[in-house]
Amino acid sequence: MPSTPAAAATTRVTDARPNPRPLVEPAPPLAPERIARYSRQIMLPGFGELAQRRLAAARVLVIGAGGLGATVVPLLAATGVGTIGIADDDDVELSNLHRQLGHGVADLGRPKVDSLADTVAATDPEIRVVRHRERLTSANLVDLLADYDLLVDGSDNFPTRYLANDAAIIAGVPLVWGSILRFHGQVSIAWHREGPTYRDLFPVPPPPDEVLSCELGGVLPSLCVTVGALMSGEVVKLVTGVGTPLLGRVTTIDALTGRTRELAYEAIADAPEITSLVDYELFCGLEPTVGAGSEASARSNQDAADPRISAAELLRRLREGAPMRLVDVREPAEAELRRIDGSELVPLGDLLTGAEPAAGDGAIVVYCERDVRSRRAARALADRGHVDVTYLAGGIDGFAAVASEFVRR
Repeated sequence: MPSTPAAAATTRVTDARPNPRPLVEPAPPLAPERIARYSRQIMLPGFGELAQRRLAAARVLVIGAGGLGATVVPLLAATGVGTIGIADDDDVELSNLHRQLGHGVADLGRPKVDSLADTVAATDPEIRVVRHRERLTSANLVDLLADYDLLVDGSDNFPTRYLANDAAIIAGVPLVWGSILRFHGQVSIAWHREGPTYRDLFPVPPPPDEVLSCELGGVLPSLCVTVGALMSGEVVKLVTGVGTPLLGRVTTIDALTGRTRELAYEAIADAPEITSLVDYELFCGLEPTVGAGSEASARSNQDAADPRISAAELLRRLREGAPMRLVDVREPAEAELRRIDGSELVPLGDLLTGAEPAAGDGAIVVYCERDVRSRRAARALADRGHVDVTYLAGGIDGFAAVASEFVRR
């Protein structure tokens, strides 16, 4: 979920920081068949067998097995990272497959950590994969990091991003992070020992009702691969000491224009020291959950705080004929211009003064032009005791772009 770095921290163009010394001591000399496997990589300028041996000794923990993790993990395996931990408590769903290329149709319903572990084994069975099928929390992440040299955050929610950043600071390990949404992506490194961290770029999390997930906002599959590939490249640079890592810099990508931009940022001089972890759902303005880290936990958390439905999900329900009550809370003049087939008009002013939707079966889905009024209407109906109320994210304006056949003009 990208945010604009310039809105959160002062940025300026600076010279790139030199690469610190290699993060990992090298493993023993490679066997002949390993040299053959990595021969094209070993021949890279400045690389050699020594860098490959460092990768073989490296232990990397990846948060998330979704759009980014499903790219990062197979790439790390192919590159020769010896031990890869995967932390995710989600199962593979059909809606994952268009962008999470480490999973396939045969994996539907399986834990994502198992699916990705099989993907790695198919590439190189000598790579050790550690499966952490659990939600990451303030109670367990620092302990997990004791077994790893480096953390990669491929999560899709802000609580986990701040958790990953703070845990990496306490554990003293570098963090490679990436984010994606719609056509935009970001990649950077947070390493307190060597430079600024995620909190220096984004000191304050955005309000929950301003955050779009990939489920609601969408994401271009090739962007997942692009950002994931850049993240895996940063891991290689840190482990081996080759190249110039993104320390104090964030690379932003616009897949629609093909343009990239680099922003430099520095540590906030008077920022409080991170010495312990907190409840990151509360920190980000969300209701607390058991944990964080996967798409499933992020969705359940977001649903509790802000019950909304995407245009694609509404289209799916309409296509399958699911029972629901569509309630239009705009004014009559707006409804005359366009409305969703089968919806009932209950203007927001009337609803707030006591008007009720007609009785019927199924969930109530409230919509307006964008979604400002429908959010308020959904809260009012929930407060009156309606137990299954959502609002249409993006309103009829967004829905018309996805499913114009259901919009009557």
